[in-house]
Amino acid sequence: MTVHYSISLPDPAKARGTDPRLSFTASGADAFAEQLQAALRTPELFERWKATQDEPDDVDPGLGATDPQATVTGEQADLRINLVASTTLSGDLFKQRMRWLAGNNWELRDVR
Repeated sequence: MTVHYSISLPDPAKARGTDPRLSFTASGADAFAEQLQAALRTPELFERWKATQDEPDDVDPGLGATDPQATVTGEQADLRINLVASTTLSGDLFKQRMRWLAGNNWELRDVR
Protein backbone atom coordinates (compact mmCIF):
# COMPACT_ATOMS: atom_id res chain seq x y z
CA MET A 1 0.00 0.00 0.00
CA THR A 2 1.34 3.41 -0.94
CA VAL A 3 1.50 5.96 1.85
CA HIS A 4 1.83 9.71 1.30
CA TYR A 5 4.00 11.60 3.80
CA SER A 6 3.81 15.39 3.99
CA ILE A 7 7.10 16.68 5.36
CA SER A 8 8.20 20.20 6.21
CA LEU A 9 11.75 21.48 6.48
CA PRO A 10 11.23 24.69 8.52
CA ASP A 11 14.86 25.78 8.13
CA PRO A 12 16.29 24.06 5.05
CA ALA A 13 19.85 25.15 5.86
CA LYS A 14 19.64 23.13 9.10
CA ALA A 15 18.05 20.07 7.45
CA ARG A 16 21.21 18.02 7.82
CA GLY A 17 21.81 14.74 9.60
CA THR A 18 24.53 14.24 12.17
CA ASP A 19 26.81 12.44 9.69
CA PRO A 20 27.72 14.58 6.65
CA ARG A 21 28.29 11.40 4.62
CA LEU A 22 24.55 10.68 4.89
CA SER A 23 23.04 14.16 5.06
CA PHE A 24 21.11 16.22 2.60
CA THR A 25 23.38 18.49 0.58
CA ALA A 26 20.47 20.23 -1.16
CA SER A 27 19.52 23.86 -0.89
CA GLY A 28 16.36 24.08 -3.02
CA ALA A 29 13.00 22.30 -3.01
CA ASP A 30 13.68 20.29 -6.17
CA ALA A 31 17.09 19.14 -4.95
CA PHE A 32 15.72 18.07 -1.54
CA ALA A 33 12.98 16.12 -3.34
CA GLU A 34 15.50 14.44 -5.66
CA GLN A 35 17.77 13.40 -2.78
CA LEU A 36 14.91 11.99 -0.71
CA GLN A 37 13.50 10.18 -3.73
CA ALA A 38 16.90 8.57 -4.38
CA ALA A 39 17.10 7.53 -0.70
CA LEU A 40 13.75 5.74 -1.04
CA ARG A 41 14.30 4.23 -4.50
CA THR A 42 17.90 3.03 -4.30
CA PRO A 43 20.07 1.29 -1.68
CA GLU A 44 22.83 3.92 -1.93
CA LEU A 45 22.06 5.81 1.31
CA PHE A 46 21.59 2.55 3.22
CA GLU A 47 24.90 1.20 1.87
CA ARG A 48 26.73 4.37 2.96
CA TRP A 49 25.19 4.08 6.44
CA LYS A 50 25.96 0.36 6.62
CA ALA A 51 29.62 1.05 5.81
CA THR A 52 29.83 3.27 8.92
CA GLN A 53 28.75 0.46 11.25
CA ASP A 54 31.25 -1.48 13.39
CA GLU A 55 29.96 -4.79 12.03
CA PRO A 56 28.45 -4.05 8.60
CA ASP A 57 27.92 -7.76 7.88
CA ASP A 58 25.66 -8.01 10.94
CA VAL A 59 23.26 -5.27 9.76
CA ASP A 60 19.75 -6.51 9.03
CA PRO A 61 19.40 -6.39 5.23
CA GLY A 62 15.70 -5.54 5.69
CA LEU A 63 16.79 -2.05 6.75
CA GLY A 64 17.95 -1.52 3.17
CA ALA A 65 14.55 -2.13 1.57
CA THR A 66 13.79 0.16 -1.35
CA ASP A 67 10.75 1.28 -3.31
CA PRO A 68 11.74 1.80 -6.97
CA GLN A 69 8.38 3.50 -7.61
CA ALA A 70 8.66 6.06 -4.78
CA THR A 71 8.08 9.67 -5.75
CA VAL A 72 8.86 12.91 -3.97
CA THR A 73 7.80 16.42 -4.90
CA GLY A 74 9.03 19.61 -3.29
CA GLU A 75 7.93 23.20 -3.12
CA GLN A 76 9.25 26.35 -1.51
CA ALA A 77 6.75 27.97 0.87
CA ASP A 78 8.18 31.22 2.21
CA LEU A 79 11.33 30.14 4.04
CA ARG A 80 10.35 26.51 4.51
CA ILE A 81 10.39 23.62 2.08
CA ASN A 82 7.48 21.21 1.89
CA LEU A 83 7.94 17.70 0.53
CA VAL A 84 5.36 15.05 -0.32
CA ALA A 85 6.75 11.53 -0.50
CA SER A 86 4.71 8.60 -1.81
CA THR A 87 6.15 5.19 -1.00
CA THR A 88 5.35 1.63 -0.03
CA LEU A 89 8.19 1.56 2.53
CA SER A 90 7.20 1.23 6.17
CA GLY A 91 6.90 4.32 8.32
CA ASP A 92 9.88 3.20 10.40
CA LEU A 93 12.13 2.92 7.34
CA PHE A 94 10.88 6.23 5.97
CA LYS A 95 11.59 8.01 9.27
CA GLN A 96 15.03 6.41 9.53
CA ARG A 97 15.96 7.70 6.07
CA MET A 98 14.74 11.17 7.03
CA ARG A 99 16.83 11.11 10.22
CA TRP A 100 19.93 10.14 8.23
CA LEU A 101 19.27 12.92 5.73
CA ALA A 102 17.91 15.73 7.94
CA GLY A 103 18.63 14.77 11.54
CA ASN A 104 15.83 16.12 13.72
CA ASN A 105 15.32 19.19 11.55
CA TRP A 106 12.14 18.08 9.81
CA GLU A 107 8.47 17.84 10.66
CA LEU A 108 6.00 15.14 9.69
CA ARG A 109 2.85 17.11 8.86
CA ASP A 110 0.48 14.48 7.55
CA VAL A 111 0.27 10.80 6.60
CA ARG A 112 -2.39 9.56 4.18
